[in-house]
Amino acid sequence: MTDKLQDLNFLHLFYFWSVVRNGGISAACETLNLTQPTISTQIRKLEKSLEQKLFHRTGRELVVTDVGKMVFEYAEDIFSAGREMLGALRGLPTDRSLKLMVGIPMVMPKLIVYRLLETILHFPHSVQIVCHEAPLDLLIADLAQHRYDVILSDAPLPSHTAARSFSHYLGSSGVAICATRELAGRLQRRFPDSLDGVPMLLPTANTELRRGLDRWFDDRGFAPRIVGEFDDSALIKEFGGAGAGVFPTPTAVLPEVTRQYGVQLLGYLDDIKLHYYAITLERKMTHPAVVAISQAATEGLLEGGKAK
Repeated sequence: MTDKLQDLNFLHLFYFWSVVRNGGISAACETLNLTQPTISTQIRKLEKSLEQKLFHRTGRELVVTDVGKMVFEYAEDIFSAGREMLGALRGLPTDRSLKLMVGIPMVMPKLIVYRLLETILHFPHSVQIVCHEAPLDLLIADLAQHRYDVILSDAPLPSHTAARSFSHYLGSSGVAICATRELAGRLQRRFPDSLDGVPMLLPTANTELRRGLDRWFDDRGFAPRIVGEFDDSALIKEFGGAGAGVFPTPTAVLPEVTRQYGVQLLGYLDDIKLHYYAITLERKMTHPAVVAISQAATEGLLEGGKAK
């Protein structure tokens, strides 16, 4: 396999990129003014040098393999930069954006993620945000391979993690319980005692919020009737908005939750606190977009509702 940059034939890579970008060899031939055998031969040479199949045939169609998709993504960056370089040499303005690669644990509340990343939309320079969701341990492994600039998490780096990474505290939020107007009307007067035995929609057990809720219930001897457990925090709110049960939400995004899902505040769980972190490879954050996120969070970005 090619393991030195000088061994990679960028012309072969260009032909492969053109085929994928144009939707097939025939279209690439028209764009490049080359014959089909010429392009096919160059792509086979690329596959041989990489020792990987970039296409497989389905009937008469060429379909990009998973490896081919990865190679194409890298080629997109390479040739996009090349076009910008040529434009700059001709004195043309460039709109090259800063890229922020963000890892998001599947259990991380999406409204919190948006609140943290929203500040980048107002960044003085153009920033392209690329988000990927996965379990935290997989994200940390990929972070060690420099596939992410930052992981936004509701938990600090696990103590057993072998990868050299650092957790940067961003801020905290309280926890509120929400329900439909009808359900809240029945439970409001005796809250929080009314939560004992009530139908509840909860995050799965591998989340900081769930662990805090379980401790809170145990301390009071409550036995909530769990009607649904979810990895996806947005799905909890969809079910809650439909009246399937009461559900918890960070107070930092309480106004957005009540507005988007047509629910109302039932009450606050004052003894539970949620904390959020930016996990990076550096002890001191260096990516300007990550620094901006941290600064905005430090200035109270995650405060909202009764988040004190």
